[in-house]
Amino acid sequence: PLLVAGRVIQGLGGATFPLAYGIIRDEFPREKVASGIAITSAILAIGGGLGIVLSGPILSVVSYHWLFWIPFFVTLGAGALAIVAIPESDVRAKGDIHWLGAVLLSTWLASLLLGVSESSKWGWGSSKTIGLIAFALVIAVWWVIAELRSSHPLVDMRMMQLPGVWTTNLAALLLGFGMYSSFVLIPQYVQTPTSTGYGFGATVTQSGIFLVPTTVTMLICSTIGGRLSNVVGSKVPLVMGASVTTLAFVVLTFTTAKWEVYLASAFIGIGVGFAFAALANLIVEAVPPHQTGVASGMNTVVRTIGGAIGAEVAATILAANVHGIFPDKHGYTITFIVCTLVLAVGIGAALIVPRRAPREVHATHMPAAASE
Repeated sequence: PLLVAGRVIQGLGGATFPLAYGIIRDEFPREKVASGIAITSAILAIGGGLGIVLSGPILSVVSYHWLFWIPFFVTLGAGALAIVAIPESDVRAKGDIHWLGAVLLSTWLASLLLGVSESSKWGWGSSKTIGLIAFALVIAVWWVIAELRSSHPLVDMRMMQLPGVWTTNLAALLLGFGMYSSFVLIPQYVQTPTSTGYGFGATVTQSGIFLVPTTVTMLICSTIGGRLSNVVGSKVPLVMGASVTTLAFVVLTFTTAKWEVYLASAFIGIGVGFAFAALANLIVEAVPPHQTGVASGMNTVVRTIGGAIGAEVAATILAANVHGIFPDKHGYTITFIVCTLVLAVGIGAALIVPRRAPREVHATHMPAAASE
């Protein structure tokens, strides 16, 4: 119960990045908005990658409790720094919180993610999995209806129908499937004993090192992606990111040596760096300033759903191909192929995202007084 309660409290911090995007859009000079959002988006992915990389060394020195204490102190420091250093946004929008919408949104998301996350145990065809997913779909429909009828919806459904929003969310769903799967698949793959004929027998600490290229290239390419957004618009880095990430899983499908895993890891970092930066910028560019937080928050939710589905699909495939204790090579090959195919569809989704010229992007961020 305490762990669940902690996760609930942790979830409250999920608003940090949507709020950060809003502040960047309101406070930064328009020529720095794209790069600012790009770097902030990359930090989200880098933080997750570093957590995986550093967890091994931490566990080798101290107890697992420090996996919670260290983030606690880091987050506490970040909160204090935010109070002191981050300016408050002056942009305000009238309206109240639509509590029914909040409850319904939380209910269908929790049901969907629970059903998906437990599917590897219960089975995709079990009554529990099907029941939870069906319940989530019913509540989701109710949520959409309630939001459409509300004068102050929690999430404006009309905004979600904008071409620049729904296409970007579709790309986020598909890219999340592959991107988050890699953080699970690569460590598990390299930790498999060499006696299986394909694994590298890496320790927890060593498996984290295989993700170091992801973290490094992600930081570099997110900055480059932000600059590209200023020059050619955000669609180009999104397509580039989706393409390179797809290539990473092609490499993993045929990998036989450690250097190939490192290469795939680097490709994933390049792809995530470009794509995450572009996704955030495309959403911000597509909506009015007062909807920045909501729109980017929903994009994060969609990306998380894609990641959850991807991880559980991978777990289901591997579980169906276990011989003895560990999955066989064939199971990983099928999993990497599935991720490759999903990401290939993600490239198609990226290609249909409406393209906006850089001058249109800058105009979107100009204060009303300056644009008149």
